[in-house]
Amino acid sequence: MFLTGEISIPIILLSVLGGYLLGVFSGLVPGIHTNNFALLLVALSPMMSDYGIQPFYIAVIILSNSIAHTFHDIIPAIFLGAPDSDMALAVLPGHRLLLDGFGAEAIRLSALGSAGSVVFSMIIVLPLAAIFSIVYPVLQDHIAWVLIFIVFLMIATEKGEYVIGQGSLAHYKYKGYAIALFLISGALGLFAFEMEGLMNPVINFGAPSILLPLLSGLFGASQLVISLLTHSTIPPQTFSKMTLSGKRIVRGVITGSVAGSIVAWLPGISSAIAAVLARLFVRKDFDSEGEDEGEVDADGVDAGSKEFIVSVSGVNTSNAIFGLVALSVIGKTRSGAMVAINDVLGTANGVIGGVITLDTSTLLLFFGVILLTAFLSYFSTIMIGNNVHRVLSRIDYSKLCVGVIIGLALMVVAFTGFFGLLIFIIATPIGMLAPFFKVRKSNAMGVILLPVILYFI
Repeated sequence: MFLTGEISIPIILLSVLGGYLLGVFSGLVPGIHTNNFALLLVALSPMMSDYGIQPFYIAVIILSNSIAHTFHDIIPAIFLGAPDSDMALAVLPGHRLLLDGFGAEAIRLSALGSAGSVVFSMIIVLPLAAIFSIVYPVLQDHIAWVLIFIVFLMIATEKGEYVIGQGSLAHYKYKGYAIALFLISGALGLFAFEMEGLMNPVINFGAPSILLPLLSGLFGASQLVISLLTHSTIPPQTFSKMTLSGKRIVRGVITGSVAGSIVAWLPGISSAIAAVLARLFVRKDFDSEGEDEGEVDADGVDAGSKEFIVSVSGVNTSNAIFGLVALSVIGKTRSGAMVAINDVLGTANGVIGGVITLDTSTLLLFFGVILLTAFLSYFSTIMIGNNVHRVLSRIDYSKLCVGVIIGLALMVVAFTGFFGLLIFIIATPIGMLAPFFKVRKSNAMGVILLPVILYFI
């Protein structure tokens, strides 16, 4: 039993509100992650306990923060091109929707994907928990082969640019480009992870992550540089109702939720890799240029891009939820937030250095926290997404792109030091290879996939 003493509903609600506000902040500010606040709260937990704040309430703050973050981090990813590791693959389709005048709709679709994932995850949580408690021992011995299969699907489904009159063998050229991009980004990832000990952050705010410069360069700065070279501007934003079909919304929620729930059980696999898996089930090659066979919605906008935003948002939220379930069922921590919750509750109950398993009453209370946080986050994400363009519309977009690139570079130096800046500078042109090759940018996720595969082989 991990509830010590009487539980006060008002204090739970205040804890949810506190975690929610932290999640809004971490989601909107590039470079700040839930892990930063989780580590800070773990460090402060003894002092908070001295003031009568139970560890359970601290765990509620951490959980609420992690859920709220998965709703709001889409906003800087789309409007600023500054993704965290979970939203990296959403940048390109989201940026295109923004340039088509549908940035606010992209945010609403993301909020819907996250909220739908919460509901769907609650429906499938019991059967999936039962299934994975049985198959997990088998899966953990074959992680490398699972990832190799995902990479094979990525390459096999790469079609590249659609050109009228091209030969039947042209798609093999694009598969070769996809392999090249995967290996180049993978080599960068191997180098970065091998040498990450060289990181010397200027601001020591939690454990530095080499993923910050890697993904900021590959998926953030690279797209901003392309926007500068093509003289892109943010057009007036359209506030039409969502035109994506109900079928695609439901499919996006289901594929994202299932992909996020699966990887939550597996070691060394982030929700970014789950997004790659979900991407395979979304039609339309939105990473290539030129004409294609993709379905468009009532606005004439690619429906696949919109569905993918629903899906990738569902991935992140589902992954956060099932990380909690994995902690309860198999006693494994799969994220920084779960490590922090494990430390806070474990220390309070005499489990030092080990991994706890949550009892049913604690788990049900946590589910209630997730639902309440999701309710608040859904509406605030939409509200912010509907209004953020008003501020950005007063700013020259080229200057904004330059400012964000400089801001990303400064952020990288602050949190990872000058070695991180070197990785950021190398990653940016590599990220620009995808549109040059006319292949999906998700192939650049080799930066994570290749090192993880080699680690488990």
